[in-house]
Amino acid sequence: MSNNINTGVIKTAVVGYGFSAKTFHLPFIDALLEFDLSAISSSQADTVKQDWPDAEHYFTAEEMLQNSDAQLVIITAPNDVHFSLAKLALENNKHVLLEKPFVTKIADGQTLIRLAEEKGLLLSVYHNRRWDGDFLTVKKLIAENKLGDIKHFESHFDRFRPVVRQRWREQSEEGGGILFDLGPHLIDQALQLFGLPEALTAQCKIMREGSTNIDYFNLTLHYPDKLALLSASLFSAGPNLRFNIQGDQANYRKLGLDPQEERLKAGVQPNTSDWGKENEAQYGQLYFAESSQVLPTECGGYQHFYSQLADAINNGAQLPVSAQDALWNIRLIELAMQSSRLGKTIKVES
Repeated sequence: MSNNINTGVIKTAVVGYGFSAKTFHLPFIDALLEFDLSAISSSQADTVKQDWPDAEHYFTAEEMLQNSDAQLVIITAPNDVHFSLAKLALENNKHVLLEKPFVTKIADGQTLIRLAEEKGLLLSVYHNRRWDGDFLTVKKLIAENKLGDIKHFESHFDRFRPVVRQRWREQSEEGGGILFDLGPHLIDQALQLFGLPEALTAQCKIMREGSTNIDYFNLTLHYPDKLALLSASLFSAGPNLRFNIQGDQANYRKLGLDPQEERLKAGVQPNTSDWGKENEAQYGQLYFAESSQVLPTECGGYQHFYSQLADAINNGAQLPVSAQDALWNIRLIELAMQSSRLGKTIKVES
């Protein structure tokens, strides 16, 4: 909880002007009245000034963090500088929102959490897929016990990208590859549903020609009464499985990804409550012993993350995602790489 209670509009600065900033953050800062975009740091000076003429432009993140009067800083820079930039922002008395993954090393995350607590500042991580419509549907099914006792939980984030791209997400030696890119989405959702597992077994592989980072993973989270399988492949073409959940009363099966990312990429403005609602053709299926039914997907909305973040900053409410939650993602990623390297199941210490 922040010591800095403020009921005004939140001056917000953004580090970076790439895909993440333009797709997942700036549309919500622009749409929600609780925020005011005050500054952007980027090497793309002309583009930033053209797109956001009322925001101050800084060529470097360091200059902006030290000189901007922003209350909140959103960091969308490459994963390997998350720690250093977040630390500098906190040292300059700014609340921090980091793109996932939180950090690339557990010790770095612990340092940031301690620093934020010492300075009475808020530190959060953008695990936006807690607000995917399909995940909200799964949460509701489990909360209402529509599936009975869950025995097998399967969650995928697959794509068809067999050729390596020249971009930092794939090339970076620290925090690159899909285990750090897509893994946090799947891990965070599983932890939200079931809590910490007792143990973890993983296969983390480099599969593509010319790849230098993990581009396939399969994680099995071991719970006393169930297994949760989390998988991501870059060789999956055609309709992709998103969820396959088997309980002793019913099963839920869902294809395709939540539509919000594609709509944001297409320029759809998130300024209505149902802008993220899924089309009926994408709905999942609920299966019983001798029958099945189409199950409408709950309406997702990444704006809810930002609304809750504003409430936390202005009114001391609970953060939408705590840094401690996000740190468990990094712990499990490290355990997954250890399990894959050793070829054995690793116990998860709480």
